[in-house]
Amino acid sequence: MLRPWPLQIHLDKKSDKAIYLQIADAVIDAIKTGKLVSGNALPGSRQLAELLKVNRNTVVEALDVLTAEGWLITIDRKGTFVTESLPKISHSSENEKEQKVKVEDPKKFLVFDDGLPDSRLAPMNDLARAYRELFSRKSRWQIMGYSSELGNLEFRKSIAQMLNFKRGMSISHDQICITRGSQMAMYLASHCILKSGDFVLVENPGYKPAWEAFENAGATLLPVNIEPDGLDIDQVEKYLQHKNIKAIYVTPHHQFPTTVTLSLKKRLKLIELSNQYNFTIIEDDYDNEFHFGLRPILPISSYSGLKNYIYIGTFSKIVAPALRIGYLVSSHENVLKIGNHRKIIDVQGDNIMEEAILSLINEGKIKRHLKKANLVYKNKRDFFESLLNRYLQNKITFTKPEGGLAFWIVPKADCNVLEIFEKLKSQGIQIMSPNRFSFDENIKGFRLGYASLSEKQMEEGIIALSKLL
Repeated sequence: MLRPWPLQIHLDKKSDKAIYLQIADAVIDAIKTGKLVSGNALPGSRQLAELLKVNRNTVVEALDVLTAEGWLITIDRKGTFVTESLPKISHSSENEKEQKVKVEDPKKFLVFDDGLPDSRLAPMNDLARAYRELFSRKSRWQIMGYSSELGNLEFRKSIAQMLNFKRGMSISHDQICITRGSQMAMYLASHCILKSGDFVLVENPGYKPAWEAFENAGATLLPVNIEPDGLDIDQVEKYLQHKNIKAIYVTPHHQFPTTVTLSLKKRLKLIELSNQYNFTIIEDDYDNEFHFGLRPILPISSYSGLKNYIYIGTFSKIVAPALRIGYLVSSHENVLKIGNHRKIIDVQGDNIMEEAILSLINEGKIKRHLKKANLVYKNKRDFFESLLNRYLQNKITFTKPEGGLAFWIVPKADCNVLEIFEKLKSQGIQIMSPNRFSFDENIKGFRLGYASLSEKQMEEGIIALSKLL
């Protein structure tokens, strides 16, 4: 039986903080102070909206944030409840709290990763349920036999539909190959279009695991600098005039690691050059789903005039990093070559997992997960920006990213970024070493992923960094 709403929430409509966040924070405070405990039921969104005299959509947003952060759980046909798996909230004395802090593991690292999602938000229960249901619903011969080296047919159809409707592309399922993560996609793409002696242009700073895949295929890499609006197109043209360029690897949506977006003017010029010089654009759209503006910019591969492209995406960041499901899109001819090469190293992918993810897509659970996760990440991004302005305002330059799960900051003063990396590491704080994204000399900048950190961890790390700059 649902409890009557026991709390008084006072909303300040003149406050800079959004109303839905005020509601969410009030519920969190009630849980921390014991006014609400595990298992307590909350009223429905309509009833709560009437009590607070706000729009129901505002309440839904607040409940989405609380659910995504793990404070609440929704049970079908029963309602919304305070979760049973809350962190233990101590009511002990200050001295006892200090003692507990002292016994924490000093070796535990605070990690600013390269922009990974918070795995705690992943819909793992839904995925596990879908996975189990496949075994009980289907005959053994249907799930245990071999399937296509290109991936589950219905899964590929679903991805094609998503790319056509959400990313402006015009493709069919036979232009898609499912892979075990985006790194396999890059390896397969490399061995499909490259041979020993070919030249590949890469962004600098950029994504080294992709560079290694190209070099493994025998290619020679040529670095292209990154400007505030993306790739240095003039430098690309100079290379084309003197070298036989086979491909260019780009991360145009949120460039890795700098987070800048390739401008429309440069996108169109790159397409023009690709068609003129007959090189392939390998586009890695690694975090398209995480965008906080009005809408993500469409991929370069969505432009109908582009002749030679390979588009790479992933579900690893949508669901969880440990889930190795990626995909690549190209011409039907290229995909057939890629499929034949894939059979040499991996006869097929994880057909059962592909079907499980397809179930979540069809049920709308992936869509709802992304909506909730983006709310959480947007709030974390805004908080992280406030920390940079508070502690590093006069020491760095940065641009607030419209999407993605990381910031790129550049120190104003000359400094040894590798030395700062080592000093932070000695304090138990891990950041990306500059040699992980620099082509030759270490690039002066830091990529700081924030999505998997708490507000306390973010602040602790930024304070430590401010003392070294």
